[in-house]
Amino acid sequence: MSDNTQEETLPNSSPLMSHSVDRTDELQHVASDAMPTTPSNSPRPANIYVYAMGHVEPRFPNLTVEREFAQVVGRYDTEGQTDMETMHAVLSQRENRYLVRQMCWLFSVERLPTYVLIPRDQSDWDLLVDTIRTSNQSDDLEVVVGLRGPLASPERCGGVVVPVVAFDQLYSFQRDDLLAAIPIPEGVDEGDAEQFRRSASELLDRIMQIADNSGSIDEHRALNYLSVRYPAIYATALAAHREEKSLSAVEVRPSRLGEPEVILNVVFSYTHRRTDVTEKYFVRVNVSGEFPFLVSKLQPYYER
Repeated sequence: MSDNTQEETLPNSSPLMSHSVDRTDELQHVASDAMPTTPSNSPRPANIYVYAMGHVEPRFPNLTVEREFAQVVGRYDTEGQTDMETMHAVLSQRENRYLVRQMCWLFSVERLPTYVLIPRDQSDWDLLVDTIRTSNQSDDLEVVVGLRGPLASPERCGGVVVPVVAFDQLYSFQRDDLLAAIPIPEGVDEGDAEQFRRSASELLDRIMQIADNSGSIDEHRALNYLSVRYPAIYATALAAHREEKSLSAVEVRPSRLGEPEVILNVVFSYTHRRTDVTEKYFVRVNVSGEFPFLVSKLQPYYER
């Protein structure tokens, strides 16, 4: 199975004064705490980087912020708007940026609260506002890339205590948009495009449903990176399905080429439905830093 596709499949993300306390300094302090401080010649800190797929939900951290938001909403004409449309419209206004900073932006994986998000760059608050859905779409997805910091205080998110992630990248899109952005492999005509989307959708589900995939350990970061940035894994899934093979395992193993970098072999196993013969394919991913990258393309994997 050849790899003639390119990296980068992630669709582009669609992007009255108050007396309440401004938390900018506090948030900048948390973002600073999430920065790696280990010298370059020292062992890399464990589990400091995050590359996760999930959903962002805006929450009021306390009654004070909720009442302040309600007072601000009263100044606007919101006739015919849903609650989420109103929230997006109000928080999108520059004069209401202080409310955006006061909100809790809770990131959940498989419906479980996992992180509280803050931007490392103060100009990126708009990325959080853009995650507010103006319609109820169950297939909405966000991908967050950043640094994991300390646990949030109970007051930050209405009693929810999860780690803070200071993000550098935050992408918002619908699941169908991601699947539509994956290039159709060479040799596949338009009539078979729907079959390709079904194969890609199944593989994406398998990756997202891997146990405890919070995107905070290297193995999960590598998988999540591949799922949104490397279309060759989806082309391989289609070819396997056409040959009556099922995805039987997804494994992540350390590469012998790793030292001193952290390089992982991501191995996809496909087993023939009638003969039980298994073929394996792997791709190498460097996860040493915050932003994973491809080391070698997808190729057959042979046990040693």
